[in-house]
Amino acid sequence: MGTTRKKKKRKNKIILFAVEIIVLIALLAGLFVYSKLNKVESTGEIKEKEVNIELDSETAEVLKGYTNIALFGLDNRDTGKYDAGNSDCIMIVSINNDTKKVKIVSVYRDTFLNVKEDTYRKINAAYAYGGPKGAIAALNKNLNLDIVNYVAVDFGALVEAVDLLDGIELTVTDQEVQIMNDNYIDEINRVTNHNTSKLSGGGTYTVDGVQALAYCRIRHGGGDDFKRTERQRDVLAKMIEKARGSGIATIGSMINSMIDQISTSFTSSEMLKLASDVMDYELEDTHGWPFELCTGTYGSQGALVVPTDLETNVKELHEYLFDEKNNVANTVRGISEYIVDYTGCTTSATSRFDNPLTGDSNTSATDTTTMLPEENDPE
Repeated sequence: MGTTRKKKKRKNKIILFAVEIIVLIALLAGLFVYSKLNKVESTGEIKEKEVNIELDSETAEVLKGYTNIALFGLDNRDTGKYDAGNSDCIMIVSINNDTKKVKIVSVYRDTFLNVKEDTYRKINAAYAYGGPKGAIAALNKNLNLDIVNYVAVDFGALVEAVDLLDGIELTVTDQEVQIMNDNYIDEINRVTNHNTSKLSGGGTYTVDGVQALAYCRIRHGGGDDFKRTERQRDVLAKMIEKARGSGIATIGSMINSMIDQISTSFTSSEMLKLASDVMDYELEDTHGWPFELCTGTYGSQGALVVPTDLETNVKELHEYLFDEKNNVANTVRGISEYIVDYTGCTTSATSRFDNPLTGDSNTSATDTTTMLPEENDPE
């Protein structure tokens, strides 16, 4: 009897010791992550009055159940510069706080919207005009949202993150490979001090960070901005999937490596909370926006993507993200009327539609932004 009791005590001690080791590892991991997050360039809390939040009480109540974050990919050749430049990748990440399901919406960079006060331009110019706060304010004002947090990254951050994940798997066409090889890989190597080789042809590859970024940047001749945003969301989804399967050491290395290439409004504790919940998140869907649009070249504005019309598209966006059916703000209605007056594009002028609510899609329309090379696009 005494021997059995001693064995049970010894077994209990071993179990307790194992639990203590696990808890200690978790605590050390948390401290490691927190110490790295303290080095992130945080711009500090953004006040609602700084970013054009004008919600009616019903919409405000619905949006309390979601965390909405703006992601900006900056087209800056000088890494570490976050206060200016066009945001050629614009995404809205919406997290359902109850279900932890995530939806990601790409806003097409050439979408004609109100970027500040009475100024109408392509939405990617909002960041150049007013930095991250200006870009968030434009998204809130035009789309009737409540965003107060953002993350901005440049060329180097994506490259480092994909490399630390040991690459991601992508299937590319011969045409995509040619554009990546001819237009992007050499430049990205030069900017990020890498020496990545070019791909040999279409197929399925485990690509590194330089190749993944080159894939994300394909635009003219490769499906234009509509297809480019789809590629960007595909790469992000692959990264999320692989990161969820990685250990704390890999995630810690990613944070350590990317620390100087991220600008955000999140505090260290807020980022730590998001990081701690990452295993609970489920990427439910991604899509491009506007859902209905037309394209054309409009004088000094150049080639534009025009929502047809904005009011309709904002209603549909809220239904898609928040399952909310309501009237849009008067501000959105006024912007919508201005866009129709300026472009002549009403709902009847829709030439391209891709609506996730109905499944209806006609994506064969030509994106007339191909008429202007990227380097000559206004703003």
